[in-house]
Amino acid sequence: MTTTKSERVPNKMQEIHNAITELTDAFCAEHLDAECAQLCRQMTAALARKRPSPLVSGHIETWAGGIIYAIAQINFLFDKSQPAHITADAIADAHGIAKSTASSKAKQIRDLLNTGPMDPNWWRPSQMDDNLLAWRISVDGFIMDARALPREIQEIAYAKGLIPYIPGERESE
Repeated sequence: MTTTKSERVPNKMQEIHNAITELTDAFCAEHLDAECAQLCRQMTAALARKRPSPLVSGHIETWAGGIIYAIAQINFLFDKSQPAHITADAIADAHGIAKSTASSKAKQIRDLLNTGPMDPNWWRPSQMDDNLLAWRISVDGFIMDARALPREIQEIAYAKGLIPYIPGERESE
């Protein structure tokens, strides 16, 4: 389930990465929060590490808007009931792109990173308790919620990277 997210970027991609993250950081500071900004930086870095990196073609504003849009889709940030929320129009307008462009770039990003709604790897850490996908594990062929299993099984699942933390012992972020 878990992958190690990193903000490490190859030297030749550093300038493009910095330009995109400058835009995503500014947008998240104004409209969302630091948690979303960090996810955007990590997603930008993951795209920069792809070979070949898709970030070398296209406009940085389009990539920034697409990255924010992808994080918003994965985390349901278009839903006003979420602690942090945003509209697709706000993302597109802030980056000077059409909403359809932001949406199609987000789809390209989700496809490149093999991700989708509620992906625990791109989910807001503060909301992890609410992400059912983060807690599903297979025990003897049955899908179960790891939070309802005995502690010994939770410890094994955590050691194997199948759950984000042992319930009741959340790691400090």
